[in-house]
Amino acid sequence: MHLRAKPWASAWLTAHSDIVISQKQATEQIGKWQMLFDENQPIHIEIGSGKGQFILGMALAHPEINYIGMEIQETAIAIAARKSFEQGGKLPNLRYIYGNGNGVETYFEKNEVAKLYLNFSDPWPKTRHESRRLTYQSFLKSYEAILPEHGEVEFKTDNRHLFEYSMVSFMNYGMRWTKDDYTLDLHQDDVKVLGNIETEYEQKFMAKGQPIYKIKAHF
Repeated sequence: MHLRAKPWASAWLTAHSDIVISQKQATEQIGKWQMLFDENQPIHIEIGSGKGQFILGMALAHPEINYIGMEIQETAIAIAARKSFEQGGKLPNLRYIYGNGNGVETYFEKNEVAKLYLNFSDPWPKTRHESRRLTYQSFLKSYEAILPEHGEVEFKTDNRHLFEYSMVSFMNYGMRWTKDDYTLDLHQDDVKVLGNIETEYEQKFMAKGQPIYKIKAHF
């Protein structure tokens, strides 16, 4: 969902370029991302962070991991980054990229990222838009290029069609999962919901009684 522009967003992002990395800067940072964090720790990325509730929650819950939230909308990335800054200042294990998730291999080198999250991505329901879905084959190729061997992609959605499409896309690409790696109703699964950090969309759909689908797929 496209957010209404905020007049303060551009100036805030410019003033906090140590927290929010531009797309151009990101391409120059390849192979050197650990330098932006206080500790050398595994890096996890969320593509399409929206207003940042998930990535901030993860960073606060897991100080032993470095997190990067990636978002293409200026208003969304500004809201996300300002929210985290107001809550904890410049968090030692959280940074953002204001840029497109298409072509993440131009930002990171092989093995530089340990895990990747896709949360409530745009389903792009029309067939002619299939290549825009974040679980389309070309995207999976990009993810594989930055993750280690057996690297993991964690995917959540409220959209049953996108979930089924993604499972098939993962399988056709050669990715693997077991019956323990997915659920058709996350919040009714007492085991899989443990430690779950909710996104803004997740809370919205839960309030409507919609099931949340989740899968962890491995290369």
